[in-house]
Amino acid sequence: MRSAPRVGARVTGGPAGEGSNLGLYWGDDAYAIERAIDALAQRVGSAAGGPPERWRVGGDATSASLIGERLATATMFGGGSLAIVSEPWPLLRSKAGREELAGVLGNVAPGNALALTATFDRSAKAPAALDALRELVRGAGGEAREFKAPKGGAMTRWIEDRAAERSIRLEPGAARELATRIGAMVAEGDVDRRRQGMVAVGELDKLALYRGGQPVTQDDVRALVAEAVPGSAWALLDAVGERRAAEANELLARLMTNTPEPVLLAQLHRRVRTLIEVADEGQGLPEGAARLIFDRFARADSARSRAQGGAGLGLAIVDAIVKAHGGECSARNSAAGAVFTLRLPDYARSAAAGSVFRAGPAVPS
Repeated sequence: MRSAPRVGARVTGGPAGEGSNLGLYWGDDAYAIERAIDALAQRVGSAAGGPPERWRVGGDATSASLIGERLATATMFGGGSLAIVSEPWPLLRSKAGREELAGVLGNVAPGNALALTATFDRSAKAPAALDALRELVRGAGGEAREFKAPKGGAMTRWIEDRAAERSIRLEPGAARELATRIGAMVAEGDVDRRRQGMVAVGELDKLALYRGGQPVTQDDVRALVAEAVPGSAWALLDAVGERRAAEANELLARLMTNTPEPVLLAQLHRRVRTLIEVADEGQGLPEGAARLIFDRFARADSARSRAQGGAGLGLAIVDAIVKAHGGECSARNSAAGAVFTLRLPDYARSAAAGSVFRAGPAVPS
């Protein structure tokens, strides 16, 4: 009985390809691609009477002739060889290269197998040679599958399925919390999903070991699984842009907790900003420096020498850009430290009067 395709996979090789010793697997789900390779190895090993020896190589570090040398001769006893060639595009750069590879695909001996793999972000354009390679593989009777990484609620269900496979019990909310922490809830194009499945399974195994057979709770996930900081940065921008204030505050708090150095990233959203204030918890500005700080190479402390440097060009550039849009910049001291304010009056009509996004210290004290 033929097994159903994995959720998220698109099979394009047809029934004949499903039983072959040749496969092309691509997409942004590295976990599913690895499981497809495992299935290919199991299929070939069962027919040969032993598991094949795996040989991994990048397409830029081999040639069609070298692959052919490994796979063209059948083994007499036990398992053969499984060549796993990642990112095989260099093998198709020329007409001669494509013809040589086609010859190799048609001459993989029984007991041996060839897996061609490619992982790329779904938001990026697929490699130009993908269609040509897919046709070559299908023409040789192989299978061709695209694997798309689950996201959002689909990743929550995916994690629940992987936990069930491993006999790991999850309490309500644990799977969603894990999906959120690895970045599955971030908008498309704002996070690289290629290894999210790998990360999720690794975290499940870690949580199961920690709990020692007991159900994994949402609090366990929060305590043991690190937040996907890069993904959260973009999620923050999405939340601010869509005016989901409560979610934006929660995401900002997570970012400040996980940022390893006092670095503040500010992004101007085209629909929201009328006033931006950036504050720190430093020593503040010296007396009289507020009116000079936006000058080029300004030195807030007159006692500092030219060799010791000054404010540089950063604030002067900010001031010039804001003024070019009809706005103004200012600086002042607060009880906690320095505060820099950018006002953009051209955006006043599209946002509520006095709308403020106040980004506090990058790292809590």
